[in-house]
Amino acid sequence: MILVAMLAVPFLGALGMLVPLPGSPRRVTRLSRLYGLAVTAVTLALAVVAAVAFDYGRRGPQLGVNVTWAGSIGLRFHLGVDGISLPLIVLTAALTFLCMVYSARVLPSAGGSPQALIGLILLLEVGMLGTFVSLDLLLFFVFFEVVLIPMYFVIADWGGSGGKDSAGRARAAANKFILYTLLGSGFLLVGILIVAVNAGTFDMTALTARHGAGLSHGLQIAAFGLLALGFAVKTPMWPLHTWLPDAHTEAPTVGSVLLAGVLLKMGTYGFVRIAVPMAPEGAKVWAPWLGLLAVIGIVYGALACLAQRDLKRMIAYSSIGHMGFVLLGIATLTPVGLNAALFGNIAHGLITGLLFFLAGAVKERYGTGDLDALGGGMLAKAPYLGSILTFASVASLGLPGLAGFWGEMLALLGAYQPHAGLPRPTFVTFMAVGGIGAVLTAAYFLRMLSKVTHGPVAERWRDTRFADVMSHELLAWTPLITATVFIGLWPKTLLALTDGAVHLLLGAR
Repeated sequence: MILVAMLAVPFLGALGMLVPLPGSPRRVTRLSRLYGLAVTAVTLALAVVAAVAFDYGRRGPQLGVNVTWAGSIGLRFHLGVDGISLPLIVLTAALTFLCMVYSARVLPSAGGSPQALIGLILLLEVGMLGTFVSLDLLLFFVFFEVVLIPMYFVIADWGGSGGKDSAGRARAAANKFILYTLLGSGFLLVGILIVAVNAGTFDMTALTARHGAGLSHGLQIAAFGLLALGFAVKTPMWPLHTWLPDAHTEAPTVGSVLLAGVLLKMGTYGFVRIAVPMAPEGAKVWAPWLGLLAVIGIVYGALACLAQRDLKRMIAYSSIGHMGFVLLGIATLTPVGLNAALFGNIAHGLITGLLFFLAGAVKERYGTGDLDALGGGMLAKAPYLGSILTFASVASLGLPGLAGFWGEMLALLGAYQPHAGLPRPTFVTFMAVGGIGAVLTAAYFLRMLSKVTHGPVAERWRDTRFADVMSHELLAWTPLITATVFIGLWPKTLLALTDGAVHLLLGAR
């Protein structure tokens, strides 16, 4: 019942935000912030309880709930958690709570009421958590889709990068986000129905245990292709990525953090949880193409970052490259590669979530995210803020000893020795290209730091006083910094959790 409570708390919390709060607008804002903080704190506590109650010696799903949902068509309300989903559940609950901590002092000034924004974030949390605990294909699809509407309104009504027609750009970015993801969802639903109807069940544990039994070779190829299209849009994979930079640039800080930290992981999680184990023969056929698109994304994302002039937009494009490493790991179809993908998911969520928090803090102080306008000297003007930005950047570029290193290194290692049924020379080439992408990643982050944190203070800012890191920011960022260092120094903490579940998913393959 822990998992049911973990979904029920934010859902009931979102419903509670429909009740008008009495008092002045200032009082309503304060009460909404405290309410959101309390609800997400309880949800995080339940996620921690699930982590404590979890039996780390078992591979399969635990803490499950399995009751009839629509018996006439064989659907069940089936929830569970294993070593693959547990880290993502804790990450989701933690990032949502930290967004509320950050919002305790900072809420977007544009858009609707704070009460509505808090309610949408809580509804978003329901969809994200539900995706990671669902063990029924249609239930998974329902939760996978639930996140779209609240994120659309968060971007459209509370977004805006400033300047002329900011609201119009935010609305356009939100429209692009919803159109792309709905299109991907159509392919995903067809792929799910192909698997479930031909296998005779929607139960994800049963389908995983079969490893494609009951599905012909042709059906598996079609199913994997359709599922991959649906998940690739959410990841996002090149060339289906074009909604992401606009959405990140226009979204408010909390929207960007959750979009990068969790929503992108829903796509790669779907590859690992559904596409690879349920259509293994299709996975082998499509894996070289998936690997090709992954390494194109790695290099493209890095080159695009080198061309960016806006800090937030640069971080957005960096996500395309980092998720390319995750997809490359998945494409190898090996335990090493899938573990790399799962590790990369968590590392990216921690580091890029922190980077978007920092980008928001820079924008609040300077009033701009333009790299040329910022003009350097942040380490002199706001030394703690500049130091944390430097830390997050070197973590993201893959410095050994920090979380970002292991996902990329293990993905390249998996490409060096892919599944026996895949063309090794092709994947070794992917490994080499991915290595070039890693070098380019270092180049664009170092370029950004040279423009923002180092050098003399720009003339326009010399007489301006900036607040350095404030208490609410320190509270929101410290857990992300600590986790980045911890799993970077002790990667076995996370790899030991995912490895058993990955081997179970891959079966005899």
